[in-house]
Amino acid sequence: MVSGPSAPRLMDEVRRVLRLKHYSIRTEGVYVGWIRRFILANGKRHPRDMGEAEVEGFLSALAVQGKVAAATQNQALAALLFLYKQVLNIELPWMEGVVRAKRPQRVPVVLSRDEVTRVLARMDGRPWLLASLLYGTGMRLMEVLRLRIKDVDFARNEITVRDGKGGKDRHTMLPRSLAEPLLREMERARLLHEADLASGFGAVWLPHALARKYPGAPREIGWQYVFPAAERSIDPMDGVERRHHFGDAVLSRALKAACRAVGIAKPVSAHTLRHSFATHLLESGYDIRTVQELLGHKDVATTQIYTHVLNRGGHGVLSPLDR
Repeated sequence: MVSGPSAPRLMDEVRRVLRLKHYSIRTEGVYVGWIRRFILANGKRHPRDMGEAEVEGFLSALAVQGKVAAATQNQALAALLFLYKQVLNIELPWMEGVVRAKRPQRVPVVLSRDEVTRVLARMDGRPWLLASLLYGTGMRLMEVLRLRIKDVDFARNEITVRDGKGGKDRHTMLPRSLAEPLLREMERARLLHEADLASGFGAVWLPHALARKYPGAPREIGWQYVFPAAERSIDPMDGVERRHHFGDAVLSRALKAACRAVGIAKPVSAHTLRHSFATHLLESGYDIRTVQELLGHKDVATTQIYTHVLNRGGHGVLSPLDR
């Protein structure tokens, strides 16, 4: 823990500004962690007393001594940029010029249709339903876990993804085969919510200022999570006891166990199912713009990575000589 009379106040201010700007609790933890490491690496000096040399030295040490990935180094840089610009209100033009490590272009890990079928067949219960939604809708893991009851439209077979990556809303399909399991899951969520209300709880967390604007909304069934946690817990953001959404650790363990059981040696994660969703849609002949919208990609160039998986990029073109 960073010592010194001003360090605790600094960390409190970092958290306050992060929450003011609606950063997620995960991002808050990551940024606070990097700022602490930066201060400790420089003899517990206050960031106001440091500058270009210390920041560049810290980032260089991560790459040279720490041998961290480019994404990790860029994450540390983002945390320090936030510290100086948003918390300390110090304009340091040189920080904008700090070279960000270039992320290598990686072809995503993708499961074949048969592999997806075999993996899902070895799963059951809530992990099976979560994995099926990831593959069947192309949603990100946290988008599925944070799904609210009101955003599932059974009449239109549609799911609305709220506040996705980049703060954007979008629509994706609701697989017909998952309608009945989802209805059962929502009934379970309703019963838990009624029990919470009877115990004097039942107010779910709402993003931004919605809880103030609509004071009754947190207790409405539509705002409850489709996948609520089994137990209530204390919210680290405000210290209020409430029921959060289901955690991702159980799904991760179940997915890895299923892959081992069917003999899949690929490094499979929840995001692999999203990659597989996109690849299989393109294989079925859907145009790349449609897939881009379903995935919520800002730029079609991000979606084009799946053409390499399909071998439909430059290396997949048939030479005119071979014709």
